[in-house]
Amino acid sequence: MPRSVNSVAKRARRKKVLKQAKGYFGRRKNVWTVAKNAVDKAMLYSYRDRRNKKRTFRALWITRINAGARQYGLSYSQFMGKVKANNIELNRKVLADLAMNNPEAFKAIVDKVK
Repeated sequence: MPRSVNSVAKRARRKKVLKQAKGYFGRRKNVWTVAKNAVDKAMLYSYRDRRNKKRTFRALWITRINAGARQYGLSYSQFMGKVKANNIELNRKVLADLAMNNPEAFKAIVDKVK
């Protein structure tokens, strides 16, 4: 008796991976074994970097707040300590946006915490 194989599912699985590899360079886009490895690696990178993105943005916000605070003679840690002590409940994202795009509002916060 012949061996039972599910070619329909196999073809669908391969088509799905090749569709995900669309736009890749060279054999990575159309050769099954190469495309499978490339897509697996891409999925790992995307999973990892969804978490790293949060760290990267927090670091960017801290840099912007630090630059804004130093214009008024405060370091980042001094500024954030005073913000917490004065119960100003603005997060780093908002403070960084104010420091970049609305310097008058940021100065008002600095004046309030000094």
